[in-house]
Amino acid sequence: MCYAYQFKYIIIGDAGDFFSVLVLQIKKNWRSAVFDDISSSCLQLFLSLELCREASGSITRSYYRGAAGALLVYDITRRETFNHLTSWLEDARELAGANLTIMLVGNKCDMPCRGAVGTEEGEQFAKNHGLIFMETSAKTAQNVEEAFINTAAVIYKKIQDGTLDVSNKSHGIEVGSELATSRKRGRKGSSSKAGGSYS
Repeated sequence: MCYAYQFKYIIIGDAGDFFSVLVLQIKKNWRSAVFDDISSSCLQLFLSLELCREASGSITRSYYRGAAGALLVYDITRRETFNHLTSWLEDARELAGANLTIMLVGNKCDMPCRGAVGTEEGEQFAKNHGLIFMETSAKTAQNVEEAFINTAAVIYKKIQDGTLDVSNKSHGIEVGSELATSRKRGRKGSSSKAGGSYS
């Protein structure tokens, strides 16, 4: 597969239903898991995804290692999953590092009864902790792809402004073969531009 960058994502949180349904959505709708035009740029992204659904909430350091992005998921119909977010967030930042881009995801927005956690509360938690925020429905696929795309846009911006070093494997980014070749040519004086359109 040809891609410009590959970002490693992890999914954390208590919302167990989200994980199993998300896998089905990926298999059904994201056959190649490739997104185009990230952050209005001609960029193709290959998604490397790891799921975590350990009931104990205990995750090994290796799961977090080398992740570029994380979806921190809670269930809007279950207050306890929201109450545990701070613990998940502390672990992620300690074990994955400060450069991890985290999207807070309130799942089950398709439910007729909003349930235990309102949108404003999720937004406020995200604001207080410097996270991106979105509500999704893994069941209907509402905003699921957008959650990954919006997170990728922030990661890509960090690459562009130099916050993330693509040569540092701990940042969870892999440069695609064509982009790597383009960069090598660029260093040799070629007029080719990295980050162009790949298909």
